[in-house]
Amino acid sequence: MQFKYTKFASALIASGIISLPITAHANDSSELEELRSLVQDLSQKVKVLERKGEISGEEATAAKATTPIVSAGPGGFSLKSADGSSELRLRGQIQVDGRYFVNGDGSASGSTNATAAQAADTVLLKQFRPIFQGKLWDKYEFLLTPDFGGGKTIVQDAYIDAKFNPWFQVKAGKQKSPFGLERLQGDADGKFIERSLVNNLVPNRDIGVQLHGAFADNKVEYALGYFNGVIDGNSSDNYTNADTDNNRDKDYVARIFATPFKNDTGFLQGLGFGLAATYSNLAGSGTGVNTTTAQSATESNLPSFRSGLGQLSNFKYTTASAGATNGTYADGQRLRWSPQFYYYNGPFGLFGEYVQVEQDVSRVGNTGKRHDKLKNDAWQIAASWIITGEDAGYVNPTVLHPFNVDTGDLGAWELVARYSELNIDDKTFAGTTATSYADPKSSISKASAWATGVNWYLNRNLKLALDYEQTSFNDGWTTGAVKSDRPTERVLSTRLQLGF
Repeated sequence: MQFKYTKFASALIASGIISLPITAHANDSSELEELRSLVQDLSQKVKVLERKGEISGEEATAAKATTPIVSAGPGGFSLKSADGSSELRLRGQIQVDGRYFVNGDGSASGSTNATAAQAADTVLLKQFRPIFQGKLWDKYEFLLTPDFGGGKTIVQDAYIDAKFNPWFQVKAGKQKSPFGLERLQGDADGKFIERSLVNNLVPNRDIGVQLHGAFADNKVEYALGYFNGVIDGNSSDNYTNADTDNNRDKDYVARIFATPFKNDTGFLQGLGFGLAATYSNLAGSGTGVNTTTAQSATESNLPSFRSGLGQLSNFKYTTASAGATNGTYADGQRLRWSPQFYYYNGPFGLFGEYVQVEQDVSRVGNTGKRHDKLKNDAWQIAASWIITGEDAGYVNPTVLHPFNVDTGDLGAWELVARYSELNIDDKTFAGTTATSYADPKSSISKASAWATGVNWYLNRNLKLALDYEQTSFNDGWTTGAVKSDRPTERVLSTRLQLGF
């Protein structure tokens, strides 16, 4: 409107100027002067209006440059600075699981194993995580993830990631140790409700710092880390004093992973493979008090193991509380290493990894100290097929046709299958009850599990899953006074997952 008025005023001025000769021809000097004065006034007003227009434009531009951008949608809620250099995002993740033991868990199969306890079918709140993440100055990203699931409150992630350039980034705080391929997968992106037997040997979340990044046109990723160190299959919050180090020595972690054909269009585009390793030299305690170092230790620094889908304990090293003179404890070097790969081609996916842990252990008995290097290993292979045609990947698929009753769209449907094994070093069970590192009458020497399932992605936020897993064991049971195999475990599990 202001622009139209300015144009009208300019036209009026022009008309006045053109009419000057006509007025002058009337030989009326007073009228001529009056008209000239009017033209000057109108000219001044036009200049004022033009300046006001410029000021309004400048103010609008300035306001736009400082007004934050607020957005909300399936990806969460976001508050972003006008220039996009800083952002705060609120996301969330909820998982409600059902766990049902088919024909029980096997512990009532005529066995006299005194340590057996019938597992109960249950519905549980596996995860309830508000997720706060964002960035400052385009370079400094952060993530804070508390978790209220499982009847306890812990901090899953709390770190700062300084991204100076693609090949030089520094992440410090509580984070996933850069080691296991399945463990590094997003907690909402797993193909199965529970991770495989392999994750009994894989470190989870730890506190430390890692240098990481990508090079060669983002085809090669690397990570070098320095962490407090955690027991196999555990996080730092699993210790008695949560998120504190219980050992003087630290974990050194290295990982490299390549996707050499990621920018190609051939059938190898979705191939990725890599190698990861950790090293530490640590000491635990077999009695609850470590007298060999200046450190005050109350733990053996050795793991116990569980089944996959059922999450039932099936292995632990001998402890002092179990009636032994002294328990087994970590006493020296620990080396983990893992070759790993995945392959995705259209709706098909294949995923595999192998993990070996070499751990120096000791046990002090009536006949002196026994010391060995134990080698435990585990591996898995998993396949997936999205029958509705979406592309498979390391993360959840992008649903092409979200579930809608009105239109008849079905969302995305995925079939999955997996086999995994866990093997305990034979030296673990050598000797007598008074000298062995674990008792084969209560701890397994091997677990073999196969699983199958179906995932229904209703849309990008909602997922339903149904899995079945059957696990057989070697040892780990007592029939009368004789060692026997732990009964086969059969588990059916469901999950409703909401993520945004």
